[in-house]
Amino acid sequence: MKRRAFIAAAAGMGVGLGANAQVADLNDAINKAGRLRMLSQRTSKAYLALVQKVESRNAQQVLDKSVALFERQLGELKAFAPSTAIRATYESLEGAWVAFKNELTDAGPGREQAARVVKLDAAVLALANQGTAQYEAASGKPGGKLVNIAGRQRMLSQRMAKFYLATAMQIDPAGSTAEIGKSRTEFLAALEVLRNAPEATAQIRQELVLADAQWMFFNRGLQRLDGAGASPALMSDVFVASENLLAIMDRVTGLYSEIKT
Repeated sequence: MKRRAFIAAAAGMGVGLGANAQVADLNDAINKAGRLRMLSQRTSKAYLALVQKVESRNAQQVLDKSVALFERQLGELKAFAPSTAIRATYESLEGAWVAFKNELTDAGPGREQAARVVKLDAAVLALANQGTAQYEAASGKPGGKLVNIAGRQRMLSQRMAKFYLATAMQIDPAGSTAEIGKSRTEFLAALEVLRNAPEATAQIRQELVLADAQWMFFNRGLQRLDGAGASPALMSDVFVASENLLAIMDRVTGLYSEIKT
């Protein structure tokens, strides 16, 4: 059942993440800009999973597809940039991404490199977040803010899973545990904002019901880690649940991006 759930989520992500070859409008730009935030965390999560031999085949696919998608959408956002300030952000992001990608792909996954990967993804995340905020400001519409909030949920799902795997490796375990807590609080608060927004359609609310159910499973896994030595089965559960939650929140973000208000 768990494997089938992963495959279903992966298939959904393939449809959602590769549908548009170019940036259609500012809502689409916010969606794709926010997706780069998520990919900064998803690639690290996949790398840490590979190091610990967790969901190895799936993790390699996630890593390879995430790297390719990041590069494609980075190019799209840079080309679409409606101002020199936004373009400058994506030029800076391009530089941070190259350093991060090199660490991800230069050699086989190893424990010595894992801490550097986690450190380097922070710069990519910060610049991707800056670009998303700039695109939201350029939109100036309430709908743009909701696209940003929904899109950030994708990143938080991956960030929690990444820090779960980092804690299992004893990569700054106290800091990693604290980051999971902060992300959990933000994720739950944002769910309420998305659920109660006047713009939320019946379809959006239906997807958020699915997100609630998947969150319960994911959160249960996150809470079962106590220091080092998490079992491969527990880490696998968290990895798969994070992918499933990501697929749902990607659909929610897409639905919000279609609302032109």
